[in-house]
Amino acid sequence: MSATAALDVHPDRLLPADPSQRSVARRLYDSVKELPIISPHGHVPPQWIAEDIPFRDPTSLLITPDHYVNRMLHAHGASLADLGVGRGPLSEDDARAAFRILCSNWSAYRGTPVRYWLEDELGLIFGVTQRPSAETADAIYDQIAAKIATPQFRPRALMDAFDIAVMATTDDPCDDLSAHEALAQDASFTRRVVPTFRPDKYLDPALATWTADVDRLGEVSGVGTGDYAGYIGALENRRRYFVDHGAVSADHGVIDARTDILSEAEASRIFAAARAGSATAEETTAFRRHMLSEMARMSCDDGLVMTIHPGVRRNHHTPTHQTYGADVGCDIPIAVEYTDALRPLLNAYGTHPNLHLVLFTIDETVYSRELAPLAGFYPSVYVGVPWWFIDAPEAIQRFRSAVTETAGFSRTSGFIDDTRAFCSIPARHDMSRRLDAGYIAKLVTEHRLPEDEAFEAITDLVANNPRKVFKL
Repeated sequence: MSATAALDVHPDRLLPADPSQRSVARRLYDSVKELPIISPHGHVPPQWIAEDIPFRDPTSLLITPDHYVNRMLHAHGASLADLGVGRGPLSEDDARAAFRILCSNWSAYRGTPVRYWLEDELGLIFGVTQRPSAETADAIYDQIAAKIATPQFRPRALMDAFDIAVMATTDDPCDDLSAHEALAQDASFTRRVVPTFRPDKYLDPALATWTADVDRLGEVSGVGTGDYAGYIGALENRRRYFVDHGAVSADHGVIDARTDILSEAEASRIFAAARAGSATAEETTAFRRHMLSEMARMSCDDGLVMTIHPGVRRNHHTPTHQTYGADVGCDIPIAVEYTDALRPLLNAYGTHPNLHLVLFTIDETVYSRELAPLAGFYPSVYVGVPWWFIDAPEAIQRFRSAVTETAGFSRTSGFIDDTRAFCSIPARHDMSRRLDAGYIAKLVTEHRLPEDEAFEAITDLVANNPRKVFKL
């Protein structure tokens, strides 16, 4: 590859190749490309925004926090430690060395959505014109470092530049939400950053830290968690705290979507056994599934949108998890079932007017068979857009084809970026807008949808669906 090869960010990227479809897709995309970004599910630390913390270096901005980037480099032999994972602030030499690893392995990302995001970030945000390579790595690093040293590239300035109207973070139920409170009280901050209630580790007695976490829940809530009733009260207390601090949703990352409902007596018995360390594996699994249904019951009471992200074997490589911790790229999808798994929850709460249940999957086989039919009947159910491994052009197109024929556009969530990599947010949303424009353009050119309705449909997907589904 030539060291002088250009970075090509084509204006028609991802739009249909067919000329008749492309012209319609351009018009549709142009109608929404400048609309504000609504990001109802993500993982950017709220402290970055509240304290307007300058980005330290190109590596800590673009590589270290982005497991999409890191996992591919790891697959090609790079050490996660050399990419800054699990370490404190990198020295200048180490940060530059990590950036060279990325640029030297640029070809590894051919055909991937990560390549699309990175090209978009480098070209459109930082003005990079050279294609990354071993020869250009230092020059690109210097160009980005110079940019992020200026006030225009601080987090709040980028919130404005990216036009992020709403950003949701993901927060521990015991967090004091001080960063969110500071933002809410800052009259100079005109964007909206809201917390998300993420209670996974408090709901699963099989986890080694569960007892200590439940103790902490009791301390923070002021509600004793020595028995099941107190435990439920403590969770309800913290959910109200989150609602009072602007939260609109509760997110659940679970291994399966099963929602069996226990009697109060049985739930109390298993809770006591788990607190005593004597619960069996079958009992802790039953309790976890019961608590997912309890979260739905609480959502009917307090109005938090309930999102479920099942079907991922977290920390698949135990040595990596032990060395670097969670969320570093070694999570692997598994098959998941929804129809029978969710039936107990939906029988109990599926027609409740206050429940919004957004169902995500990485198992594409369930879109047309299970999720679209569920969303096509239950008024509470919405299909979450592709995320994580299937947040990719072909998968997004398959999603639209699989879901729309049964559930239409209105029963889908609107795009979520689900990212810790702050500068990738506009690239991810732009990718979704282009692909949806292409899908809708196909309907127009096949005379299945009038063009005036096509403009309404794409506006709904970008602006109206996320506001409606996430009660914004």
